[in-house]
Amino acid sequence: MESNTATADRVETRPTAGLRGASWDSKLVPASLQTKVMPVATADGAQVVGYLHACGGEQAVVMIMHPRELLVTHYMVPALVQAGYACWVQGARTVGNDIRLEHEVALLDVAAGVGQLRSLAFKKIVMLGNSGGAPLFAFYNQQALTDSGRRLGSTPGGRPVKLADVVMPEPDGFVFVAPHGGQGALLMNCIDPSVVDERDPLSVDSSLDPFSEANGFRPRPQSAQYAAEFMGRYRAAQRRRVERIDAAAKAMITERMAARGRSRAGRGNRRDDMAGALNAIFQVWRTDADPRAFDLTLDPSDRRWGTVWGSDPMASNLGAVGFGRICTPEGWLSTWSGLSSNASFERCGASVQQPSLVIYYTGDNTVFPSDVTAIFETLATREKQRIDVKGNHHGHALAAGEELPQSVAVRAVVSWLDERFR
Repeated sequence: MESNTATADRVETRPTAGLRGASWDSKLVPASLQTKVMPVATADGAQVVGYLHACGGEQAVVMIMHPRELLVTHYMVPALVQAGYACWVQGARTVGNDIRLEHEVALLDVAAGVGQLRSLAFKKIVMLGNSGGAPLFAFYNQQALTDSGRRLGSTPGGRPVKLADVVMPEPDGFVFVAPHGGQGALLMNCIDPSVVDERDPLSVDSSLDPFSEANGFRPRPQSAQYAAEFMGRYRAAQRRRVERIDAAAKAMITERMAARGRSRAGRGNRRDDMAGALNAIFQVWRTDADPRAFDLTLDPSDRRWGTVWGSDPMASNLGAVGFGRICTPEGWLSTWSGLSSNASFERCGASVQQPSLVIYYTGDNTVFPSDVTAIFETLATREKQRIDVKGNHHGHALAAGEELPQSVAVRAVVSWLDERFR
């Protein structure tokens, strides 16, 4: 293993004839690859599913997981298996539906997967966290390395998780691909603070409207030009909106638990019985408004105008699909609140003492240069490396004729693994 280093490199892509998609290229899958579907029981009795991609005889395994997406055919799998590493791609219990996603509960899913890999006798386990999988794994590592008696006992919403009773094996290394700071940190940057009334998605404080030309907005293909004074007010107002939603979420939980308490004590009525059972769901509108997506002079990079959801901010900010659009109070506090969530690099990055590689796509319009720099700096390990690759958040090329950035990133990951875990 190399001596402790902390480096950053930029890798330029080479021209190729075509572009490929987000999933793996079937032509790259080794002929001897076998995939086993393995159900895994968690400490609280839930069932999650893991997919072991391997040719047989591998000593090290790369674990890939996301808290709300199933990445069975992640683009890195074929090359990793071809290079001699098994790949374990695991689904969380909240795949495809994150309304009730609480990251503390998701750690039970992660722990079950790591435990399964230890039972399969792999000598080294490297966690590969892509996008939202990165802060999930950092959070897992923080709790795994914490004395069991000091681990979290509940979610921010008060749901017991008893992590002290859970076996949480320690991973041996990390690869963070297009990592963001945490789903709460991400939303803090892109939530629209001009919302005046959470019950009215069309309410607007014009002095904070990021899509008002009076405030500096310019439609594509122009770059917006937001003044520093506006940006200061905007960021402060984003925090205030999150504070308001936090308060509302906590009030919902308090009201439900009070009604449940009255019912259990025999002091409640029919309405208390119903209120104690009600797990409220609420909407959070307009969550796709990070000014950096429209003002390309802010935190400059190779990115294009627009967000990860597209180049029509009216559709992405007001549409039915978006970050944190539908939540339970518990899910909001644990996952989407930049103030209450425990799953962030700001809170968990210092626990990462294992060798770590960060892959940053320089045209990412979800993770910006200052974000990835902050993430890299939180990592406590001195044996860390950052590699910048020209591409967007999903590792797609920014222009025709460029080599697929995913391929560049895969080569970098395999080289890094070979130096440390071969």
